[in-house]
Amino acid sequence: MRPLPRLSILRIPTLFGPAAPFGYIINIAKLFFGIHLFSEYVGQVKETAGPSMLPTLNVTGDWIYSSRLYRRGQGIKVGDLVSIKHPMFPGISACKRVLGMPGDFVLRDTPGVGQKMIQIPEGHCWLAGDNVPDSRDSRDYGPLPLALIKGKVIAKVLPFAERKWIENTLQPTRI
Repeated sequence: MRPLPRLSILRIPTLFGPAAPFGYIINIAKLFFGIHLFSEYVGQVKETAGPSMLPTLNVTGDWIYSSRLYRRGQGIKVGDLVSIKHPMFPGISACKRVLGMPGDFVLRDTPGVGQKMIQIPEGHCWLAGDNVPDSRDSRDYGPLPLALIKGKVIAKVLPFAERKWIENTLQPTRI
């Protein structure tokens, strides 16, 4: 009986021999390349911080999984929780709930404070935190370009005892 052929991509190099260090470096590079591809095009797990999404997410200690398949607003609906590039703080990410999509009319101000309605322009969305008094959102920076959406938050993965799917809880109303 002939032994099975080895797959070179999965081969673990030996620690001895003339090519051993080079093979080890190549495998490390493959690992980092795979991690990069996954986090850039499939999804990523990140820690959250801040009070804007209470009670959905805690102030600290929660880790979420966001799917990058929804980046740039592809397939996003009103009520979805999204991960965004923060428009006021370059290099910072944030999680917010989508309250309006292009063409929708939304209340511009905090409920009970103002009554001005605006229509969301094409290519933009309206975001808000679940904890309205402690959220910096579209009420502060206006409609967010869909290009700043990094992904849709799918699940809370840590702490392990509180893991759950993040569901769209908003229900459409008829006027």
